[in-house]
Amino acid sequence: MSSIKCKKINKSFGDIQVLNDIDLDINMGEFIVFVGPSGCGKTTLLRLISGLEDISSGDLFIGDTRVNDVSPKHRDIAMVFQNYAIYPHMSVAENISFGMKVRGNSKAERKAAVDEVAAILGLEHLLDRKPKQLSGGQRQRVAMGRAIVRRPSVFLMDEPLSNLDAKLRNQMRVEIKNLQRRLQTTTIYVTHDQVEAMTLADKIAIMKDGEILQFGTPDELYSRPTNKFVASFLGTPQMNFLKAEPAAKGKLLLENGCTLKIPPAYKSAVENLDNIEIGIRPESLRIGKQAKSSTVNWQSTVDLCEALGSETIVHFETAEQAFQGKISRGADISEGDMINVGFDAADVYLFCGSTGECVGHALNG
Repeated sequence: MSSIKCKKINKSFGDIQVLNDIDLDINMGEFIVFVGPSGCGKTTLLRLISGLEDISSGDLFIGDTRVNDVSPKHRDIAMVFQNYAIYPHMSVAENISFGMKVRGNSKAERKAAVDEVAAILGLEHLLDRKPKQLSGGQRQRVAMGRAIVRRPSVFLMDEPLSNLDAKLRNQMRVEIKNLQRRLQTTTIYVTHDQVEAMTLADKIAIMKDGEILQFGTPDELYSRPTNKFVASFLGTPQMNFLKAEPAAKGKLLLENGCTLKIPPAYKSAVENLDNIEIGIRPESLRIGKQAKSSTVNWQSTVDLCEALGSETIVHFETAEQAFQGKISRGADISEGDMINVGFDAADVYLFCGSTGECVGHALNG
């Protein structure tokens, strides 16, 4: 396994700049996820690391070697793609061992490697089948097996689960994580799905418009976002926002008419802002009887209830802004009900309304 270092990586297609000064340090054995909306540059960055695209400027290191001019086949990497890319006329065993055959490994070596990988991936009983006889999850395992058999120093995975149904995605997500832990191979995984990012990653790089906005552990990004985009991107449902402005006696006047006493940790930040937004995660909202004891509380009408089994997502509006809160299973709330809603000052995130920068939260001061 190898470390990966990106130093001021830029990528342009003609006059269009798609990656801007990417700096990134990935340690040996880490599972890193690139996540962001479509067009943010995450797949392009993966392709630069693989060597499938040329770097416009900057330096890329795999281990201690600068690989800008090194061909993909000499970078000691293996890729797993969204579309599986397995040969339909070959059996599972032939697909897994094809690269070894091209490299001249003996039949005995190929068989030993296939048997080992098949045992890891649970493919032993499928080795003689053709891809058309396999399910989507099984095909993806074959694609992974072909990558694993090479024993590369780096795995690169480009949305490998996006063609699977929800149940298979969940199952394969667990299998990929367990596999990476077992092999301890440095892995970069691209997805637009924040649930995949949060559950798989040792660290996440959240990307937007060709830049990495924040890089850290899932808990760091969720609890201490550096800006409004990161705060809203991670979390289901996403964070709720309200505009605010400074008021007398150390308070904020919220756009729904409520006032919030500014927590001491926020005072210096608020003094320097005239354009403020606060953010509250849905799980931090108190709904019903509990709301009355909150620092801030008001009433709203329920627009929609989404029952998800163990919890219910409650949709409502305040100050013409869509809000969502979570309540536990069995709560007596229905569409059209007038409900009490509240939250505590300690659960508020404070953002600069102009730049989106997060300037305060109880967890980070």
